[in-house]
Amino acid sequence: MAADTIADTKPFEIERSYDIPRADMWKAWTVRERMTQWWGPKGFTMNVRRLEPRPGGMNHYSMKTPDGHEMWGRAVFREVVPPERMVFVTSFSDADGGITVHPMNPNWPREMLTTITLTGAGGRTTVHVHWIPLNASDKEVNAFDAGHDSMRQGWGGTLDQLGDYVAGRKP
Repeated sequence: MAADTIADTKPFEIERSYDIPRADMWKAWTVRERMTQWWGPKGFTMNVRRLEPRPGGMNHYSMKTPDGHEMWGRAVFREVVPPERMVFVTSFSDADGGITVHPMNPNWPREMLTTITLTGAGGRTTVHVHWIPLNASDKEVNAFDAGHDSMRQGWGGTLDQLGDYVAGRKP
């Protein structure tokens, strides 16, 4: 089996800090009932079919747009270090968990290596997202490079929703 190839490009990175202890933030990312309350774009309905935060485990989910269109995604965990880091390969998928192309951009990388790092002190947690194409063609790397503004909007909106979830969270 060939080794994975990480694209030779600048990764996408975004970071936010929240008033929540790191152990609770970890649960927001790894407990199904919590993740469904904030993951994805604003206005979308989230359904997590499977969430297995362990090496080799999968997060398989769907997002339904306000007009009823459903999109599937998956993340296969490679590394899970509670409560500080998780590394997974993200892809668009079908309802069975098979990898598919991006529904709106066929040149988008089929696989993204995602690293989420949580650092905490004094009841506050910083979430750092590091995203880079994995096993990508030149065309896919070009789509990734051209998509940084869109990624900032997408990840930014998701992290905004995480902030709303954290702010409304009952102790």
